[in-house]
Amino acid sequence: MSSILLAIFLLLIQEPGILKEEGNTLFKAGDVQGALCCYTKALKLSSNQSESAILHRNRSACYLKLEDYTKAEADASKGSLDADPGDVKARFRRAQSLQKLGRLNEAFMDAQRCAQLEPTNKAFQELLRQLGAQIQEKSVQLSSTDARVQQMFSLLLDPLAQSVDRQKAAQNLVVLSREEAGAEQIFRNDGVRLIQRLLGSKQEELVLSALRTLVGLCTGHQSRTMAIVNELGMEQLCEVMGSGASSVSLAACHLLQVMFEALTEGMKREIRGKEEAILPEPSRELRSMLRQLVEMMPASSVSGPGRDSAINLLVKQVPRKSQKNPDNSLTLWVIDQGLKKILEVAGTVPEVSEGPPLTDNSHMSCSVLLSKLYDDLKCDAERENFNKLCEEYIQLHFGRPGLESKLRAIQTVAVLLQGPSDVGNRTLEISGMMDAVISLCASEDVCHQQVAVEALIHAAGKAKRASFITANGVALLKDLYKKSENDRIRVRALVGLCKLGSAGGTDFSMKQFAEGSTLKLAKQCRKWLCNESLPPASRRWAIEGLAYLTFDADVKEDLAEDRNALQAMFQLAKSEDKTVLFAVASTLVNCTNSYDVEKPDPQMVELAKYAKQHVPEAHPKDAPSFVEKRLMKLLEAGVVSALVCMVKQESPALTETCRECIARVFLALVERQEDRGTVVAQGGGKALLPLVSESTDKGKTKAAQALAKITITSNPEIAFPGERLYEVVRPLVSLLTLDCSLLQNFEALMALTNLAGISERLRQKIIKEKAVPKVEGYMFEEHDLVRAAATECMCNLVLSAEVQKLYVATGNDRLKLLVLYSGEEDERLRKAAAGTLAMLTAEQPELCARIPGTTSHWMEILQALLLSDSVELRHRGVVVTLNMMQANKSLAETLMESEVLEILSVLAKATEQSPVSRTAQDCLDKAMEYGIIKKPEGEGREP
Repeated sequence: MSSILLAIFLLLIQEPGILKEEGNTLFKAGDVQGALCCYTKALKLSSNQSESAILHRNRSACYLKLEDYTKAEADASKGSLDADPGDVKARFRRAQSLQKLGRLNEAFMDAQRCAQLEPTNKAFQELLRQLGAQIQEKSVQLSSTDARVQQMFSLLLDPLAQSVDRQKAAQNLVVLSREEAGAEQIFRNDGVRLIQRLLGSKQEELVLSALRTLVGLCTGHQSRTMAIVNELGMEQLCEVMGSGASSVSLAACHLLQVMFEALTEGMKREIRGKEEAILPEPSRELRSMLRQLVEMMPASSVSGPGRDSAINLLVKQVPRKSQKNPDNSLTLWVIDQGLKKILEVAGTVPEVSEGPPLTDNSHMSCSVLLSKLYDDLKCDAERENFNKLCEEYIQLHFGRPGLESKLRAIQTVAVLLQGPSDVGNRTLEISGMMDAVISLCASEDVCHQQVAVEALIHAAGKAKRASFITANGVALLKDLYKKSENDRIRVRALVGLCKLGSAGGTDFSMKQFAEGSTLKLAKQCRKWLCNESLPPASRRWAIEGLAYLTFDADVKEDLAEDRNALQAMFQLAKSEDKTVLFAVASTLVNCTNSYDVEKPDPQMVELAKYAKQHVPEAHPKDAPSFVEKRLMKLLEAGVVSALVCMVKQESPALTETCRECIARVFLALVERQEDRGTVVAQGGGKALLPLVSESTDKGKTKAAQALAKITITSNPEIAFPGERLYEVVRPLVSLLTLDCSLLQNFEALMALTNLAGISERLRQKIIKEKAVPKVEGYMFEEHDLVRAAATECMCNLVLSAEVQKLYVATGNDRLKLLVLYSGEEDERLRKAAAGTLAMLTAEQPELCARIPGTTSHWMEILQALLLSDSVELRHRGVVVTLNMMQANKSLAETLMESEVLEILSVLAKATEQSPVSRTAQDCLDKAMEYGIIKKPEGEGREP
């Protein structure tokens, strides 16, 4: 029988009407997301047009609450008003949505119609008044902006105007373009044609102003972006980016980045109304833009910085942002159309062959691009095609007569080894390749030697090749290091030896070289690093060597003691040479021991020893006390300012893995509470914010945890001034998952507690990030500290009316949980729960009457609070008592009939006037006001 009833119940809850009522109940209770789900399910089941119209109208209200105004407008329009144009509620909701979307004239018409249908409705009248004022303000702003735009144009077009005035006018145009009204006026007044003329001028300042103005016009605006791309032409924009000036190239790169984002976001967004008719499909235009970037790769007319910018754009725009997205067609298209062009740049050896101009960063940028493309492939067939194209290109050049072609092939292999190493390892197996590399290492030509030694070094970094090179290349590298007269070759040979010497990683028992050899290698690396007479490229290789040698704790200790070497490394990290970023980040990860270490199971260790298998050993100098001292030395040497500069770099070399390393180091630096102020003062808090959004998943978590540690102990308003404070919320909420450790959960809850106590706006941001259900979940956690931290966080969140409504809503045990927790043994949990209860009963008096129904022990719990040794708990107890007495006379009678009266009398007679005694006296005064108790004769309340 029960199964039949269950079946009937399940059928009933699938009825649209029941789902609608359930949605209405949830909406009134403040559960907007739950109501939205109910209305959506009901719409799928409903076949009645009038019922569907009501459901669309109700769902529109949900979207309004969730600030998704596009969907709110769509539901009010198509769902409700199309079925019933006289639906005044739907029209009002559409007017509210249109107002938020900035479509003021349409919103005014809807609000006017609402006011006509219901002239006495104050809400309609207020909206009409607001819209009228906004439209008038916008009109004044537009007319004022129009005059300023015309003035700027007149100056820029006047051939007799002075150069200084024209430059100032161009800069003012940039400022105007950043406001929507100004951007629209520039665009409508044929500003794009004027900007085209500025781009054609050879004056750097005017070209920069033109590019920055275009950024303002295109940011977040698909239709303007499409029009600008079509009018200016991608060819001209790429030509500007490929010009010699580094500043112009970077500005043009930023503009193209903004254009890509505007077009791709536009493809995701639902386009309705007038824009739907005029906007072409942007995917064709995107491919056209990518084609121009690919064509820039081998072009000799393109400058080195311009080529690096083109590579940077391809890195950011081509691979999928998420592997969940099934469409990797852009990657396949770039591989098909442009892989050989990219390899042409990768194989260029500027000193010995003709080819496109390169910078010191170009080869590294190519490695990153090739790696990104390869990682974005979805199946073996796609990867095999990539391998085949690379092998064909390398074999073509390696098989040609003449040394120049072979050098190009070897250089290409070296770039592949730094990027998609699997592909690089395959190309090393081409017949004769390794023999050619080793023979060229002995060449008398320094450039030939350099190419071969670098290829050998990159090959040595791959475990598959390390054993071969250990057997065949160590003697050669040692020979080059000892006998070469050129420091460029010596430092590279040294790095090869460093890589081979560190093959055991952090395992103290697995050392490749004799005792003391790694320390000697590290000493030479530090010597070269501090030698400012050497070119930066050679000094960079010294850091590369240290990145491998610092697996050894003795090397870490020596480096930490060498302040000059640390500062030289930090100065290089701040330089224009972006290729040094990963080497510096890796060295710092090793020095701070911020890499992941898996602690082996003791039983498995014993079994391994019994079976005579190798057991990893930790170096004694990797103990926490040594690591802490190294961290202090790094802070004293200026590591934070170096990390801040590294994060700001706009380069493909700043890969997600590199960002993860930086996040790990930051987390290690803020481990000690006393160091957090130093990190914040030097810009560390600000630098962590981009790391929580642009890194590997592990890197984002590490950066978020570092933010949490800072937010717990520092004043958040100082650590993250202005709007940055609101950017901290999302990463903290991201730590409230089962994937994170309990420590990360705990720290996130503590940090959110701090933020929730600052302002209502921050509480609203926390609520909007859907943190409240997660915090509630952790209130049930078994771990005492986590459970208490979650309750403390809720204590601050209930200051928001939206959270209070959750407790007021019937049919849940939220209030019961607070009452029960107020009687727990854990004092921290009791304080948090009782504090929450005190605030809730003050703000929502109706909850007071529900307390007796939560548990039969409620009176004992309240009395225990009043009798507690803790002043804070006693104060919370008397506040809850006073709130209950003020809310309901019958509750006051119940309380006064119990031992509470005696306890309050004792508390009120305390010799020292305190908040507890004053509040206890207030309770007694309320009881006397009700006539429940009488005032004792001859007694009066002290002032």
